[in-house]
Amino acid sequence: MIQKNTFDAQPAEHRISSQREWLVAADDVLPLAAHVVSSRTGYTHHGIYVGDGKVVHYAGLSRGWRHGPVEEVSLTEFSRGRPVRVRPHLKSPFDCSDVVARARSRLGEDRYRILSNNCEHFCEWCVCGESRSAQFELWRTRFALLAALRFLGRFARQHTPPLLRRV
Repeated sequence: MIQKNTFDAQPAEHRISSQREWLVAADDVLPLAAHVVSSRTGYTHHGIYVGDGKVVHYAGLSRGWRHGPVEEVSLTEFSRGRPVRVRPHLKSPFDCSDVVARARSRLGEDRYRILSNNCEHFCEWCVCGESRSAQFELWRTRFALLAALRFLGRFARQHTPPLLRRV
């Protein structure tokens, strides 16, 4: 039986939740083409489960400061001893075999860019056809908000009448 997408492959209790990630237990069988996520210090690392205990991921900075290409590794190597979660995609235009083929089509690619072509961009492209990174978009939004608040604070200090300023 061919599964149409990673959403169909999830246990029923996970299908009910909207877009929440679910933690993989040691005895869980991962659905083919699952978008898997593992937390690192300061970021999350992403990959595509391709079956037989293997994950295709953009090695990027997953091993420290030396970046690496798209590669196929064991789930154990991907997780590096950390918990693994599955990120559901409710509306993927691709079936599982297409997602796996898309992931494997980029094996060996070595054009990692932390802001525009990272492991999350890779997985979103494999599953949804669009290269994007929610964690980078969140970081960019927070950075822009912080910059705006700093600007407004300086502007307010410069334009507050002297009698209203704190001493």
